[in-house]
Amino acid sequence: MSIASVSRAVAVATAAALAASAVTVALAQGAAGSSPQSNENDLSDRHVLLISIDGMHAVDFENCMVSRTCPNLRALASRGVRYTSASTSKPSDSFPGMMAIATGGSPKLVGVYYDVAYDRVFAPPAVDTGNGVLHGNCVEGQANGTRTEYEEGDDFDQTKLNGVDDGTAGYGKLDGGAVAINPQRLVRDPFHGCSPVYPWNFVRANTLFGVIHSAGGFTAWSDKHPVYAAVSGPTGTRVPSNLDDFYGPEINSNLIPLPGIRTVTGMDCSAIPNNNGGDWTSDFDNIKCYDQLKVNAVRNWIAGRTHLGTASSKVPNVFGMNFQAVSVGQKLIETINGQTVKGGYLDGAATPSDELKGEIEFVDAAIGQFVRDLRTHHLIDSTTIIITAKHGQSPIDPNRFDPIPGHSGANGTPPSGVLGPDFLPDSELNQIGSTEDDVSLLWLKPGASATDAVTELESDARAIGAGQILFGPQLAMMFGQPGLPGAGGDPRTPDIIITPNVGVIYTGSLKKQEEHGGFALDDTNVMLLVSRPSLHRLTVSSPVETAQVAPTILKALGLDPRRLEAVRKEGTTVLPGLGLDD
Repeated sequence: MSIASVSRAVAVATAAALAASAVTVALAQGAAGSSPQSNENDLSDRHVLLISIDGMHAVDFENCMVSRTCPNLRALASRGVRYTSASTSKPSDSFPGMMAIATGGSPKLVGVYYDVAYDRVFAPPAVDTGNGVLHGNCVEGQANGTRTEYEEGDDFDQTKLNGVDDGTAGYGKLDGGAVAINPQRLVRDPFHGCSPVYPWNFVRANTLFGVIHSAGGFTAWSDKHPVYAAVSGPTGTRVPSNLDDFYGPEINSNLIPLPGIRTVTGMDCSAIPNNNGGDWTSDFDNIKCYDQLKVNAVRNWIAGRTHLGTASSKVPNVFGMNFQAVSVGQKLIETINGQTVKGGYLDGAATPSDELKGEIEFVDAAIGQFVRDLRTHHLIDSTTIIITAKHGQSPIDPNRFDPIPGHSGANGTPPSGVLGPDFLPDSELNQIGSTEDDVSLLWLKPGASATDAVTELESDARAIGAGQILFGPQLAMMFGQPGLPGAGGDPRTPDIIITPNVGVIYTGSLKKQEEHGGFALDDTNVMLLVSRPSLHRLTVSSPVETAQVAPTILKALGLDPRRLEAVRKEGTTVLPGLGLDD
């Protein structure tokens, strides 16, 4: 380990120890706090802090508690309920993963399968997206069909942290929000005047933020793209009005210095830690600076300020953020000073590499800071803290990593490559490309036979690393029948889903060794912890889902979970063991 690495490790350990001490004191002092009351709409003194540590497996939480490398999370668990068999959405991509947490619903209900997917009714955008969904005509009054993109490609300028041109009046370089979404880059609805489909209106079910906002509560959220204002849920307008404050600095933007920003572990971000010409996800330290922007937003909300701290505001009834640091620490293979540095794990027991361990320690220190702030502002007794993850990451075991086609291009063929133009539209082969990570979602072109396509895939099962091929009744039971609404189909359901063997990632990149999106245990078994001073330590090993977070938050705030469409239509229940599921 280099001198710089040792210095960082000492700084992290010191910050973590101080923060953990504060967490323990805060929880102990708040232990007499009462549990949430049931007086509907009386939200003035109730709060939920929701955190997604993207990529954080249940086993990561277990290992860091045992090794005492996440003292703040460990302290929260001493006054909380831990769920060891929690599952994300399937597919486990960030977009459906976040929507499951926010809505309580499945992809079948919510209509969100991936950040890049397909809709058989909507029409292409008016101009090309930044990532290659090509513009096209919108013919009103009939089904059109188009690839859908809800990620950085919808920004006015995805190279900018704030998602827009630097000259936009009144919008600082370190800001980020829904104003950065270019409506001309959004797919269009031919049955509503070919109007753009904003991310929050793409979602087919209401969200916890919408329910809380409509009940008179104050809501805030911070995430990795401007389009993640989708957590607002449907508004029918151009504005995600169910979010009272939203902060979404673009994670895939070019690196810039962040004046005045210092991470909770002491790293100065006023100069780019590693100016490697990539985006914020391309370096183990740069991602911490990016996440710190969102950490500061959460701290400002706790202090009764807006996300940049420039004005006074209410303390939100529900607020939070996602962390990207752990996900980057799991996936990244980076060249630093001519040396290859790998994140991820050392073995199948999920022993973290030094780089991943450093990311977990950073996140833990930030969470410790949140708890200290809650105590300082006398909010610790009235705040329920829920920590989970939109997705896991696969494979944990580095020996299982099997890239297809690999950097050589000779290690097999992705499913989209096997089917080719006989079965797939050009938008899945070229343009923005296929929806394939450690799963393959395929939408066939009109008239193509799913049975014939599966026969083709089965004949090349070894080349595609096939584990299971879902289609027909088996797929329809999980996700609905693919097709047009007039024929009883769902316009967003894939025709075929391939879940490959564990370890298979459809990539030719040399810069990643893990991915998410699939159905494997490493993709879906994530951390889930609910902590509050009035709770006693409990471990629940029976299966639960991250979708249960949404009704749990409403119940904790004294609101009726049945206000969520997912609760009424899919029976999503409150998490057990909290005294809320009566």
